[in-house]
Amino acid sequence: MTVNFTGLNELKIGLKKRTDLTAVGQIVKRNGAQMQDSAQRNAPVRTGFLRRNIHLNYSDGGMTAKVTSDAYYAGYVEFGTRFMAARAHVGPAYKVQKPIFISDLEKIMK
Repeated sequence: MTVNFTGLNELKIGLKKRTDLTAVGQIVKRNGAQMQDSAQRNAPVRTGFLRRNIHLNYSDGGMTAKVTSDAYYAGYVEFGTRFMAARAHVGPAYKVQKPIFISDLEKIMK
């Protein structure tokens, strides 16, 4: 019994094309920057400290983007306290950016 495989070269070329993660890194970078910008624009401003301390950090070789705040009171503003209502700015930015990010990734998968 003999088994022949055809199309292995095309398969190899197709797989090699799909393993190039440069486009994914660019999408992560662009979407991370857009989310940071949106979070900063949505942040309530009294002194500007909260807005200035919303940062974007990359890890995993540029495959992970994190939008964080160094302001010690950022969590209180985002989620509220028993004394004040929440004034969310990071959560809404995430909710807007998530479908855009997924759409961008789906485009390069085709």
